[in-house]
Amino acid sequence: MKTILIIDDEEKLRKLLARIVKSEGFEVLEASDLKSGFKKLEHNDVDVMLCDVKLPDGNGVDFLQKIKSNFPLTEVILLTAYGNIADGVQAMKNGAFDYIVKGDDNDKIIPLLHKALEKVQLQKKVKQLEKRISDKYSFDTIIGKSKALEQVIDLAKKVAKTDSTVLLTGETGTGKEVFAQAIHENSNRVGKSFVALNCSTFSKEILESELFGHKQGAFTGAIKDKKGYIEEANDGTLFLDEIGEMPLELQAKLLRVLETNEYIPVGDSTPKKSNFRLIAATNKDLKSESENHTFRSDLYFRLNIFEINIPPLRERVKDIAPLTTYFVQQFSEKINRKTLEIAPDFLQKLESYHWSGNVRELKNIIERSVILCNGATLTSEVLPNEIQHQEDKTNKSMSAFSMQSIEKLHIQKVLNYTKGNKAETARLLEIGIATLYRKIDDFGL
Repeated sequence: MKTILIIDDEEKLRKLLARIVKSEGFEVLEASDLKSGFKKLEHNDVDVMLCDVKLPDGNGVDFLQKIKSNFPLTEVILLTAYGNIADGVQAMKNGAFDYIVKGDDNDKIIPLLHKALEKVQLQKKVKQLEKRISDKYSFDTIIGKSKALEQVIDLAKKVAKTDSTVLLTGETGTGKEVFAQAIHENSNRVGKSFVALNCSTFSKEILESELFGHKQGAFTGAIKDKKGYIEEANDGTLFLDEIGEMPLELQAKLLRVLETNEYIPVGDSTPKKSNFRLIAATNKDLKSESENHTFRSDLYFRLNIFEINIPPLRERVKDIAPLTTYFVQQFSEKINRKTLEIAPDFLQKLESYHWSGNVRELKNIIERSVILCNGATLTSEVLPNEIQHQEDKTNKSMSAFSMQSIEKLHIQKVLNYTKGNKAETARLLEIGIATLYRKIDDFGL
């Protein structure tokens, strides 16, 4: 039942109004002054408040600010015996749903209540949706218990509360966008837009339009003005995935935006401003790219204020079991079947696999396995052949005098020196990052 609070010091009028409102099926609370009215609000879930302007202990227009500050979802309709334009204007500025004259506008009260309640219900639905989104992307929902993952989450939590630019690095499928969302949802910009754009998806011309927007007539097909992602992200967060794929010309324009907060839509000549927080992600070694002049070094240094490297799944084997349990439950529910049990051999095969596609690949394998499973337990028989019959690369016999043995030992020493930093290890070894990961996989490091 919807609850209406009526605050008026004229008892006869208050009682009359209460009877009218009750006849519509609403629960009604009454108060004769602002102090007692505020107590009613503190102890009850009030949807709409009907409040007189002139009360013994204060003014309803001024009281409105306190109400909206403490109970933002409660709508307020102010009642006055004498219409005053200045008070009416101020009431609307302070957040009143409406401002009406008692007596003259009595027939408006019930329709106004229903309209106010519609707004309340909509606001509550929005809040519930925001909470679900916030819960979905909180750090607590990032699944895993490995030390490597805990360290990454700790770094992300520390930078989330700041406005610093964040660079997320790591292989494809490690969950960089999940971390970007979690950082946004735990930042001071929560509730504002989170806008994600994959820089590898578009050609240079389309990417420029998507990023900066364009004016009508800027190019063939530009039939109307279009907002860009930078404008959409104003006061919120802009997530640029695969930023290493951005053309050099656009990198220069992005750098200017980051330094000045100003941008110019395609086909326009007037600068616009946008206050956004940038989170970028890449699976490339941008430092090496900048040294090779395939990525702007000035943009790299601007992006690399706070780098978070998300380790590949093969380096956090402890996370495979909880991830598997989560995905099995998720996909069992998706196809309307009882959650499957997980056999030890099924999990053992998953934990010994190299996972070049990381969490994304694991998720796909689990979905496939759940579909193929005929019984109540997932066994290794439903896994793809390459996982069922994988070689145990960690137990390969290797002569202590072979070149492979020397190479393995040297890579391990450099990894120890860089404290596991793959990008720095590849740079010191003067090999590509992909080559390093392949050798780590081959040698079981």
